[in-house]
Amino acid sequence: MKSFGELIYSPDRASGEAIAKVESHTPKIEAPDKVKPGEVFTIKVSVGPHPNKTEHSIRWVEVYFYEEGRTFNPVMLARAFFAPGYVEPELTIKAKLSRSGVIYAIAYCNLHGLWEGRKEVKVEE
Repeated sequence: MKSFGELIYSPDRASGEAIAKVESHTPKIEAPDKVKPGEVFTIKVSVGPHPNKTEHSIRWVEVYFYEEGRTFNPVMLARAFFAPGYVEPELTIKAKLSRSGVIYAIAYCNLHGLWEGRKEVKVEE
């Protein structure tokens, strides 16, 4: 029996047939590399290009933050659901951090499962 984390694909863990799905399924995270403590900044997450039909689409994306020095991680920052045929899999949120860490985005494709993207953000004065 696998742990739930082992069921999530990522570019560095994809193998076999999943390798061909990396570019179209891995969430792409746009955020600054460095921010100041408490500074509001934008995080944009998108998936694709990817089909957007009922029979094959990205249904949701969740965004988490793993904060350095925090006892229990990660913190969920956002969750967005996408209606096939109507909404493209993209979301933009505003965030502010007090410590450095890693932003994780998890996308769910109804045919090809869960996919992870990640980006490190440093908090510096």
